[in-house]
Amino acid sequence: MRQFNINDLKRTKYIFFTGKGGVGKTSIACSSAVTFADMGYKVLLVSTDPASNLQDVFDTELSSQATPIKGVDNLFVSNLDPIKAAEEYKEKVVGPFRGKLPDVAIQNMEEQLAGSCTVEIAAFNEFTSFLADDSKSKDIDYIVFDTAPTGHTLRLLQLPTAWDAFISESTHGNSCLGQLSGFEDQKDNYKIALRNLADESLTTMVLVARPEMPTLVEADRASKELAEIGIINQILLVNGVMEDHDDELSKGLYNNQQQVINNIPRHLKNIEVYQLPLRSYNITGLEAVRNFFVSDTISESSQVVENIDLPSLKDLVEDIISNNKRIVFTMGKGGVGKSSIANALALALSNRNIPTHLASTDPAAVSSTFVSDHQLLEVSYIDEKNELENYQNEVLAKARETMDEDQLSYIEEDLRSPCTQEIAVFQAFAKIVEKSENQVVIIDTAPTGHTLLLIDSTMSYHKEVSRTQGNVPKSVQELLPKLRDPKLTEVIIIALAQTTPVFEAMRLQQDLKRAEIAVRWWVINNTFVHTSSENALLKAKAQTESEWISKVNQHTQGKVVLVDYTDKEITNEVLLEWTN
Repeated sequence: MRQFNINDLKRTKYIFFTGKGGVGKTSIACSSAVTFADMGYKVLLVSTDPASNLQDVFDTELSSQATPIKGVDNLFVSNLDPIKAAEEYKEKVVGPFRGKLPDVAIQNMEEQLAGSCTVEIAAFNEFTSFLADDSKSKDIDYIVFDTAPTGHTLRLLQLPTAWDAFISESTHGNSCLGQLSGFEDQKDNYKIALRNLADESLTTMVLVARPEMPTLVEADRASKELAEIGIINQILLVNGVMEDHDDELSKGLYNNQQQVINNIPRHLKNIEVYQLPLRSYNITGLEAVRNFFVSDTISESSQVVENIDLPSLKDLVEDIISNNKRIVFTMGKGGVGKSSIANALALALSNRNIPTHLASTDPAAVSSTFVSDHQLLEVSYIDEKNELENYQNEVLAKARETMDEDQLSYIEEDLRSPCTQEIAVFQAFAKIVEKSENQVVIIDTAPTGHTLLLIDSTMSYHKEVSRTQGNVPKSVQELLPKLRDPKLTEVIIIALAQTTPVFEAMRLQQDLKRAEIAVRWWVINNTFVHTSSENALLKAKAQTESEWISKVNQHTQGKVVLVDYTDKEITNEVLLEWTN
């Protein structure tokens, strides 16, 4: 894997950076844009990241209009607001029905349009003007996009134009298709945009990951999805690679990263792969942006990390016990360590003689950690793939009774959406939660507030979950009231002490609040603030983390647990150390 040089990037008109939250897309996109501008090219940087910190990066008030950046000739930045765009898009779809349909139907429609798919399609609406309107980009040499649409969204927009008859008949029974209700006046622009995306001479897709397997798995999935629709001009950029080491902790981190890098998913090895070194700092200010591809300047102040005294995982376990919680969810974005925390809690409770059931959709987490015959600990694995396949087959079987081939193509694509997968897995979780009468049930990987509200609103409208006409299982009907009962349920949000993971976790908490589900505790995982490393880079990184930990501490009013980074293999013994 070669060190990345900006000259390795094929300079097409449109350059996209995509990947999981927290992998460094914004830092890399900003540095690329500034570097091109410094070369004398006219550059437009466009972001649709809801957690965007571009205003801090450039110390400039930004909007959806192209704003010139002081200190960088030829650079303009447009910071689009996908949340606002999604609200406007939602009202465009729902507005004509207000006063014509019952309130419960309107609520159902609004929830159908409240998920991540709507945000993504609304964001693509914003992208489209840059991709399809020559008058907006004719004087621009390069347009750099921070956050790209998924293959699922692009496939939805490629489907045949028979969509309109189907949508008009299915306004309140879909997880993703309802989002296309505002598609009519944009479909010509979409065709141009999609054609330009698939044109290798016009578009380059940069998949950004960290030397951590969850981010590489996501990059692998994205690469395959994009290739399926003809977007094959891709490179992989692995960001945050530890290049050397000078103590035990930095050596352990280096070795762990190298092991991951050596096991990159096979498909990704078919594209060009580059690496960028780990930086200690957040990208804020032009000096940091310009240095990002070049060097890491560690200041003297970085050597002193503020003392942070917060509750431990043991305190969290004792809180769960003293409040007699029966259902515990660990929630958070992929790669933050939900499984490790869920496993640690389950082991701690069972070791305190409390009957416990751990349910997970991650077979690796269960099989690698729980080689245990503890009689008070029961473990179950939900096969996400099988649950999704069974659900898809059920939906398609009913759809074939009344729909033609064009309409079925929409259903088949809709069933690939993240919402569908959550609903399928949700029903399996619901059966497990019934065990909470006799055991404390810990659930690793949980549905979002949107999915919960989608199910709730659908039941209120006497429809089966998503598109079918069957009966909602009793376990599903009873689950939401249980989750809304703070005496029964504890939701724990897991995050990392970094900009994007913290913002994403805060959005998740707001999402759950809409579903009337309370969150008290956060866990900040894999922190360096308490480690004894003398490595200058890791000490500087710890100082950067302390700023975000302080913000989360204030946000949670002290209900935040820190879990230190470890280079050890996660075993039962390590997890028990965390809670003793």
